[in-house]
Amino acid sequence: MIKVLDYGMGNTASMLNMIRKAGGQAELCSKSEGLDNASAIILPGVGAFDNGMDKLEKSGLHDALRHKVLDDKVPFLGVCLGMQLLFEKSEEGKQPGLGWLKGNVTRFDFSGLQHDQSLKIPHMGWNVVRPNTYENLYTGLEEEARYYFVHSYHVNCANPSDVLATAHYGYEFTCSVRNENIWGAQFHPEKSHRFGIQFFKNFLKEVNHA
Repeated sequence: MIKVLDYGMGNTASMLNMIRKAGGQAELCSKSEGLDNASAIILPGVGAFDNGMDKLEKSGLHDALRHKVLDDKVPFLGVCLGMQLLFEKSEEGKQPGLGWLKGNVTRFDFSGLQHDQSLKIPHMGWNVVRPNTYENLYTGLEEEARYYFVHSYHVNCANPSDVLATAHYGYEFTCSVRNENIWGAQFHPEKSHRFGIQFFKNFLKEVNHA
């Protein structure tokens, strides 16, 4: 069973609904024992970095999550803040992140660039995502797939091989990552209509192959 982590920081209802539309089954998980039979784990997230880490720690999920993902290699997907928490640190806060991926999280910075003055922070709305490979989570998305974004910060991967897809807002930034069984999406596939459904269909295939 796919487990969507319920720690008070994500669009859990939208996530469950989109997985169901993609043909899968998922349930909320708010306690560590709920991860025992997880076939895959999704960490949604909306809000500030430190608050996300605080709530993840207080939920009691942190250690069990690390064991399932890093030791048992259960497929994992972090969405929006859930992807940012995968990294070592963020300009948004003082707490360390999970540190499963090397790199940091920085605020959009357009200083020194010639850019359209209409560009605002947060980056909010639909944007084209350009995968490095049209496989795995991006199978069947060769056309200009557009996803919904709401964020002021973006990740910087220390390892270029972890970059799975990019988008452009003032400049090119990493919007999707992958390292072995760990995936991340800065955008919200659960709010991205047909492109989001295809994204989750692909994730379901990855889960079944694990």
